[in-house]
Amino acid sequence: MTTSLSRIPRARDAERFAARAAPVRDPRPAHERPIETEYRPRHPLDLRRTVLYQRRGAGDPTMTVAGSVIWRASRTPEGVATLAIREVRPGVVRGAAWGPGREWALTQLPALCGADDDARGFDASRHPLIAEAHRRNPGLRLSRTDLVFDALASAIFEQKVTGMQAFGAWRRVVTWAGERAPGPTPAPMFAPPTIAGWQRVPSWVWHRAGLEPPQSKTVVLAARRGEAIVRAVEAAEDGEAVDRVLVSQPGIGPWTSAETRIRAFGDADAVSVGDYHVAHEVGFALTGSRTDDDGMLRLLAPWAGHRQRVIRLIGASGVREPRRGPRLHPEDHRDR
Repeated sequence: MTTSLSRIPRARDAERFAARAAPVRDPRPAHERPIETEYRPRHPLDLRRTVLYQRRGAGDPTMTVAGSVIWRASRTPEGVATLAIREVRPGVVRGAAWGPGREWALTQLPALCGADDDARGFDASRHPLIAEAHRRNPGLRLSRTDLVFDALASAIFEQKVTGMQAFGAWRRVVTWAGERAPGPTPAPMFAPPTIAGWQRVPSWVWHRAGLEPPQSKTVVLAARRGEAIVRAVEAAEDGEAVDRVLVSQPGIGPWTSAETRIRAFGDADAVSVGDYHVAHEVGFALTGSRTDDDGMLRLLAPWAGHRQRVIRLIGASGVREPRRGPRLHPEDHRDR
């Protein structure tokens, strides 16, 4: 077996050499050796735009890019896993995985690449901007991780703060309290804590990481009921049922529930109502002027069932409202 995706094309040469050589037992534990697979999507796939949507900022310790390879560390139901994926040629994605959860990670690879994304019933022609964005981005798929609590925790980190604050806090907490990812990662990578591990994160870690007390308290409270939340969400029949489960938890509202649905399940209809930017971006792209949440929902109504898909296509279109003022620089209270 190989230890780097850069060596995958030479696998047959390695097999021929091994056939001539005396058998040698690999001294590494089984979970330290990679297993590999190929995924051949039945649809166009923009691998980076699809998979990297799951990354929480450029410094995310659970996800990084090295050359043509996307590396992802996750805590699967079978244990920590590192997944390395790249497109070896058009229409062929090669994956290699390390760690106790490596088989689960490879089994989930197609879903991560948008294989479960069903665009039936989507009519891009309802608006020229959406039609053009859809034409120019045929490989944009909605990715899913199938990891409910990780998606929920990362969404809670992003409540009512700037992306810079949320991503920085996520990077620090996961690095300090998570688990080192196995395999030949290009830099140290970490999987998020277990559900029980989130409960044990010390108060000083939250503070030094820069996460505000309301968010850290919400993560801990959710973790205390984490297993029950995951079971209830996984048993839910649709997005509305998921919302009912999540918003019944302290500190979790419609925005956090929608963000969880988007990341964990690739929900094509989830809309993050209450987001500081999304309503403005949708309004400007579709009408040329800002709107509020109610206006956004009215604009997206013709695409019921695919509203998140429309939002993603707006993001891919490159249309942005001109900035009206300087970027917000949040105050850092960690040394106080």
